[in-house]
Amino acid sequence: MLEEVERWLDRRSWTAADRPLDQLLAAKREAGTTVSVVLPALNEEATVGAIVTAIREGLMTEAVPLVDELVVLDSGSTDRTGEVAAAAGARVVHRDAVLPRLPALPGKGEVLWRSLLVTGGDVVCFVDADLRDFSASFVSGIVGPLLTDPEVQFVKAMYDRPLGEAPGRGGRVTELVARPLLNLHWPQLAGFVQPLGGEYAARRSLLERLPFPVGYGVELGLLVDALHTVGLDALAQVDVGVRRHRHQDEQALGRMAAAIYRTAQLRLARGHLVRPALTQFERTPDGFAPRTYPVDTEERPPMAGIPEYVQRRAA
Repeated sequence: MLEEVERWLDRRSWTAADRPLDQLLAAKREAGTTVSVVLPALNEEATVGAIVTAIREGLMTEAVPLVDELVVLDSGSTDRTGEVAAAAGARVVHRDAVLPRLPALPGKGEVLWRSLLVTGGDVVCFVDADLRDFSASFVSGIVGPLLTDPEVQFVKAMYDRPLGEAPGRGGRVTELVARPLLNLHWPQLAGFVQPLGGEYAARRSLLERLPFPVGYGVELGLLVDALHTVGLDALAQVDVGVRRHRHQDEQALGRMAAAIYRTAQLRLARGHLVRPALTQFERTPDGFAPRTYPVDTEERPPMAGIPEYVQRRAA
């Protein structure tokens, strides 16, 4: 590990308990900082309500007004995700209602990018909507450094990711794809425990300057681009304990890995992806059948260049 990264680990790695809520509230009041929390959601009716409730009851009360805005961005759910989230107290916005002049592309990154247009916080915190046993300390932990340290621009959560009953496992795409890519090509980022984690917070002034890969590559893309935009010392990570969520099967992970590799390739060379497709195999009664899926090759430009965003921020 680079000496620079070793120093960064000591300087920019914390736990959620390092900043008590009263300290965060005092810093928030003093600076006048506003905080938005965004949950990107697709068919998450089983978990989204509990997450919204935990944030509202823990961080959006008269006694603890840490979060100013809680938005669930529905990317086309066919279940009761929107209804459950609204009943729990979130503002629910459908992806297709945001920036309608641009037809929506499928993918998580597309939803995160569009969320900048319908939120107003100086700090934007993203939380996946499939988490179980969720604690509001996920949010307070990762927004904490942004409220108390003006030099910090981007904060990732770090945590254990059990796979079934096995502790410390999970994160298979991280270990097999993302971590090798980062260590080989962006060694300054080798200190991030969960580089692909979906829980992170950043200053709006940074996010609006970054391109957003529309699909699974969004976490790696934002992390790499944040490094190049503001430098390693403006990045940080906070230990929030244990993250439990719904695990995907190996074929879904393969598609995720392909998108992440493509995102890395684009940043390494800004070159042409020769074949933006991934073929996988499924067992059928007649043997193994090939199934080919497109690898998303689209990225949304920095939001600061979108006229509707500029007009909304100026209003």
